[in-house]
Amino acid sequence: MTLGAHLMEPLLPDKRDALEDMAREVVAQSSALGGQLHRITQEAVAGLLRIVNSYYSNLIEGHSTHPVEIERAMQQEYSRDPAKRELQQESLAHIACQKKIDKALGGKPKFSPACREFICWIHEEVYKELPEEFKWVTNKEGTERIRVHGGQLRTREIEVGRHVGPPHETVGLFLDRFEAFYDLSRHHGVTPLIAAAAGHHRLMWIHPFLDGNGRTARLFTDAYLKQIPLAGYGLWNISRGLARRRDDYMAALSFADAPRRNDLDGRGTLSREGLIAFCRFFLETCLDQVKYMRGLLDLDGLRDRIGGYVRLRSEKLIPPPRPGGHPLKVEATHMLVEALTRGEAPRGDMIRVSGLAERTGRQVLSQLLEEGLLMSDMPKGPVRLGLPIHFAGYLFQNLYPGQIEPTLGIGTAEVEDGGLRM
Repeated sequence: MTLGAHLMEPLLPDKRDALEDMAREVVAQSSALGGQLHRITQEAVAGLLRIVNSYYSNLIEGHSTHPVEIERAMQQEYSRDPAKRELQQESLAHIACQKKIDKALGGKPKFSPACREFICWIHEEVYKELPEEFKWVTNKEGTERIRVHGGQLRTREIEVGRHVGPPHETVGLFLDRFEAFYDLSRHHGVTPLIAAAAGHHRLMWIHPFLDGNGRTARLFTDAYLKQIPLAGYGLWNISRGLARRRDDYMAALSFADAPRRNDLDGRGTLSREGLIAFCRFFLETCLDQVKYMRGLLDLDGLRDRIGGYVRLRSEKLIPPPRPGGHPLKVEATHMLVEALTRGEAPRGDMIRVSGLAERTGRQVLSQLLEEGLLMSDMPKGPVRLGLPIHFAGYLFQNLYPGQIEPTLGIGTAEVEDGGLRM
């Protein structure tokens, strides 16, 4: 089969009725999730999830940097251990790129994230912030270290696990074909969600960069889902689901890499059955994450967990976030619930709703602001709910591990995309 024929293969499954049913359910559930919280509170949750997504994206690559360590790095508190500090910097690079992507998507005119320039830009932005050690890979024989330049398409042949990437001189052609097919203007109804699933695999299969393809593909997929737009996305994220099913994820990618088995298995060189199976896995993972977050973000449940957290703090059964901190008064619950439901409120309203005397109410409000449980952009401005990691761990159980795990001492080239071999 000629390269041209390979480039022109259909990159979406031909028969997708079952996938469309799954996609409709994801869209419906995600839309319902988007209506559960005030917009301002949603922004707080989305900020928390940037940290969580970075944790899970790193975990897929074999790196474990707990959200507590990531949050500390965001406050310029780095580990004294050089290896842990590098992993913290890796997480910050991911979060910084997420923020830049969100800003780019908010601009006008709208664009399709499938374009080559955007995919290369993602890779470049991540590599700008990575520690120097993470910018190098070693060849298959272990005889040569090669520097990875952000945003530059690979000029070498690669193998990742059992996958042999397409010849390096064809990568640009494949990306052009990828852009033409996955341009969002070509897809309507629920098919953009199926396109996001198929496109995630196809970008991984093209493997356009020497290293960093897994992270780039996940950030691309985030951008694609947001640009559809998929209502409610940002209150859940695909990276958590992929990380929690990492073995199944890798197996599904590998199955979709398989060549066409016969004339009934698609018209290109890759298996249509494999692609359909990957899309099914992807949509199942989406649905699982949406349902999980719908349960966590149920207002009644959140109110109860906020009250439980404050009660445990007041009884000194949960330590304060900083040594020497004080217990919380139980009346703090009213302030936090008010911020949850209203999005933001004037400081005077917060003191009144607490039922405390003016002076005591101001002291409690100041403590909540100092601990990050409430936030404000101005010294006397309105306040909104904050979700620092020490608080979020009690509100959103199992969103991430409760304890700091030991950091894995694994080299980047050994874990990126399941193991790099050139």
